[in-house]
Amino acid sequence: MADDPELQRIRQARLQQLAAQAGRSSGSPSIGSAGGDDEEQRKAESEARKSILNQILTPEAADRLGRIGLVNADRARDVENRLIMMARTGQLPARATEDDLVKMLGAMRELERERENQGVGKVIFSRRKGGWDDEDDF
Repeated sequence: MADDPELQRIRQARLQQLAAQAGRSSGSPSIGSAGGDDEEQRKAESEARKSILNQILTPEAADRLGRIGLVNADRARDVENRLIMMARTGQLPARATEDDLVKMLGAMRELERERENQGVGKVIFSRRKGGWDDEDDF
């Protein structure tokens, strides 16, 4: 019976710990702080992307990429991703110019057309073989 008060104290501490964990996992303050962390992470990623792009693009190319982003944000994001990948793998020997961007956009447009036209405009006839000849009727 001497262990009963200590056992009660341990149980109370464990219940408080569980309640605190449950409060953190389902409480609104925790969700707000996690959302803030996500927002900070997005901002940091955006700043890192801008820094990399400023290093690998000429001012004219950066300006053109900005205009592309105004018209089509997805295409601008694809171009940015491709440029960053090329820079990381060493495929960009110098800073990318506006002409390089134009060539890259043309190549991307051709790839999109090929993907869209794949299987379109083709008529494939599948003929049955065997068992349907007229010569076998006699």
